[in-house]
Amino acid sequence: METTSRVDGQALVTEGGQQFAAARRTVDGYLLAPFPWYGLDEAFTGPRWLMQVGMAADGAVEHGSIGHGDEPSVRNEHLAAAANESREKFAVVVTVAASPSRRSADGTGLLEATSVSSAAWLAGVGLLSFTWPGQMDHSLRDDWLDQQTETAWELADDLAGDVWSTLSLPVDGVSTPFHYRESEFGWVLAGSTSEGVHLGAYGRGMSAYGLGFAMIKDIAEYA
Repeated sequence: METTSRVDGQALVTEGGQQFAAARRTVDGYLLAPFPWYGLDEAFTGPRWLMQVGMAADGAVEHGSIGHGDEPSVRNEHLAAAANESREKFAVVVTVAASPSRRSADGTGLLEATSVSSAAWLAGVGLLSFTWPGQMDHSLRDDWLDQQTETAWELADDLAGDVWSTLSLPVDGVSTPFHYRESEFGWVLAGSTSEGVHLGAYGRGMSAYGLGFAMIKDIAEYA
């Protein structure tokens, strides 16, 4: 699922949103979306920050992420533990436009349909993008990430599998079922809303069981 992420007005081609630029994020790409954005509800009082939006080949915004808590950094967990560093506490909410398979605006191709599995995969890859195993050399991380990305897709494509459990969380105040799984790197969940979007989320250091989601009334406030 190749997307183009918009960060600080510049386009970065990424695989599933794995690559996060250090440049200052702007709200511009988010404002182009024809669907509502979601984040944690008002019960969360910590920092909130923009991450990136993903665009289809025809330039339409298909998904994007909002971060909450500590901004995570890519790091080797073994080195972090050796330095006696505490793990960052964060949760990222991924909003994915629900859409059927359709032709691109220029009529030259077919755009993939999106589903809860799309949200689960984007969330799974997002979590992987900030971590690699302690026993692995940094030079091997790309190969590891490619393998794990494929695994994340296989898991997302089998939401009825044993690795997933069901978790009910409030979305705009309404109890909503989510698919949920944990790993050594953190947790991932995915579900749908009544507003025409799918939600994915991932995080670590923050329990998923106490989270709630709400539509963002004015994404421009994040600028």
